[in-house]
Amino acid sequence: MEFLVTILPWVQIILSIILATAILLQQTGAGVGGAFGGGDDSIRYTRRGMEKVLFYISIIVAILFALSAFAMLIINA
Repeated sequence: MEFLVTILPWVQIILSIILATAILLQQTGAGVGGAFGGGDDSIRYTRRGMEKVLFYISIIVAILFALSAFAMLIINA
């Protein structure tokens, strides 16, 4: 149990860095107009290539981050 208390904060830091990087890399193609609500006129519903990989990585890492946060709550309770 003591091992989890010392390792979980480091796991959360690493997961948060990976998650932020994956999300920011997805947004690089959006342009400045996408950040303020505008965007281009093309509508694309499918993800391809690296965009699809980053999308799945961000989902998996977000789930792992949430699970580690709940584990931290349970351990500290």
